[in-house]
Amino acid sequence: MKKHNFNAGPSILPRVAIENAAKAILDFEGIGLSLLEISHRTKDYEAVNDEAESLFRELLNIPDNYKVLFLGGGASTQFFHVPYNLLEKKAGYVNTGVWAKKAIKEAKNFGEVEVLASSEDKNFTYIPKGYKIPADLDYLHITTNNTIYGTELHEDIDSPVTVVADMSSDILSRPVDVTKYGLIYGGAQKNMGPAGVTFVIVREDILGKVSRPLPSMVDYRNHIANDSMFNTPPVFAIYVVKETLKWLKSIGGVPEIQRRNRAKADLLYGEIDRNPLFVGTAAKEDRSLMNICFVMAPGYEELAPEFLEFAKGRGMVGIKGHRLVGGFRASCYNALPVESVQALVDCMREFEKMHVK
Repeated sequence: MKKHNFNAGPSILPRVAIENAAKAILDFEGIGLSLLEISHRTKDYEAVNDEAESLFRELLNIPDNYKVLFLGGGASTQFFHVPYNLLEKKAGYVNTGVWAKKAIKEAKNFGEVEVLASSEDKNFTYIPKGYKIPADLDYLHITTNNTIYGTELHEDIDSPVTVVADMSSDILSRPVDVTKYGLIYGGAQKNMGPAGVTFVIVREDILGKVSRPLPSMVDYRNHIANDSMFNTPPVFAIYVVKETLKWLKSIGGVPEIQRRNRAKADLLYGEIDRNPLFVGTAAKEDRSLMNICFVMAPGYEELAPEFLEFAKGRGMVGIKGHRLVGGFRASCYNALPVESVQALVDCMREFEKMHVK
């Protein structure tokens, strides 16, 4: 049976990236050694790191005055790296869910944090809008896509202060004007590669402004000076990032993947809105293209376990909703083909015929 991978992360990767990584594990570039055992100080690996950065820059049009880092520790480590490096007096945060709340909690260890807006009043089912951004902030922190609740910020915002964005789950899914941000970070395990590597895009002039001493491993400047090799980088994960970025470039880059992502989302949201058994959970104008969340419609709630088993029996993987929301979540990241979304839609229609008379 064909499997359709809707996992929220780690998630689906392009097949070609997986196949090339598998070959490199056995013999990297014909050198007689596995990718898993080569030194990160060799020219062979440095070429991998350089190509991954070059592709990333090209696909996102990252300007030269921004540095690209590939680090360990996951996006959650960046929750404290960011304020450690940037928060001198006060930062503003927008609370749009679990990961934003975790970032807020960490930042409070380093200075004053003002929560400028929150969607917690409606269980994070919308993106706050129209909030005031004070000009005296060291930076504004936003989470552009909220995997648990299925909401997404679809456009870059204008801000009088430096914007820091957690783009873990929608990086490379749409064009981004990098110049509107001071720092962008995220875990790679949604759209860029496997778990184990974290990307950071940072405008160099915002660094070195805080008065506190910085531990060596936390100071972005040390990683910049050493081309992401201040300590041993996650070699395998960066190799898969490189292969994933090569695939993305080969299909037409970010504009093409945005078109595909919209088509997938339109297909699934269209079925959710049409099918009397299901209802979406996020405000329509803020619906995520990456994480599509839905529940059983009123009157059909008791069918949720049955539908989950029904869908699993037809090859759907990872569609159970997060425990904080319940229901279902179909994560439609870049590498997910539209055929998988169509298979889920067909499954929903078949289930409808069984239960709606």
